[in-house]
Amino acid sequence: VQLQASGGGLVQTGGSLRLSCAASGRTFSGYVMAWFRQAPEKQRELVAGITSGGTTKYADSVEDRFTISRHNGKNTVYLEMNSLKPEDTAVYYCAATRSTRVLNSPRLYEYWGQGTQVTVSS
Repeated sequence: VQLQASGGGLVQTGGSLRLSCAASGRTFSGYVMAWFRQAPEKQRELVAGITSGGTTKYADSVEDRFTISRHNGKNTVYLEMNSLKPEDTAVYYCAATRSTRVLNSPRLYEYWGQGTQVTVSS
């Protein structure tokens, strides 16, 4: 099972980026797919998650700026990030776990992608 994240980069404050995470090796029907991020010297935190049925959950800090979506047929999850701020700078990881609801703790996720760097300049 592999999760392959892509789409990170350098962007100015107020800009946008779209992250993608393609899953292979199994179907992720019935799995929550999520994006976490980790900034230097900070704990990994949930950014957004989406259930197989499309229920979403966001961190308060990204509510109304980020949108998570998934294409079950393609086993792919997306994170549309708008109005980016310097504090959004981090390595972003996609993750998956078998669950009917989005879980906050990264320890509860079974599968992880390799991470993609997002840097927002001021």
